[in-house]
Amino acid sequence: MGRLFDGPWPIVIIIVVALLLFAAPKLPAMARSLGQSMRIIKSEVKEMKNDGKTDTTDITDTASGPVEGKIINHPPAKPGEPTDGTDVPPSTRA
Repeated sequence: MGRLFDGPWPIVIIIVVALLLFAAPKLPAMARSLGQSMRIIKSEVKEMKNDGKTDTTDITDTASGPVEGKIINHPPAKPGEPTDGTDVPPSTRA
C-alpha cells in the first residue's frame, strides 16, 4: 500500500477522477467564464498597446466639428439681460 502514494502521478489521477465525478455539471460554465476572461484580457492588452498611438478618427472628427472661439448657436437674450449688441437691430443701437 505504501507504493501507491510514492510518486505524484497516482495522486494527480485520483484528483482528476474526483473532479470529473463531482464537478462535471459545473465544467461547461467554468469553461465559458474562462473564455470570457481570456477575451477581456486580450482586449485590455490591445488597448494598452494602442494607448500611446493617436486615432485618425479623432483628427477627422475635430476638423469637421466646431472651431474654438466661434459662436455656433447664440441663444436670444432674456428681457432685462444685458446684451453684447449682436442680437439688437442696427437701428436701435445707441
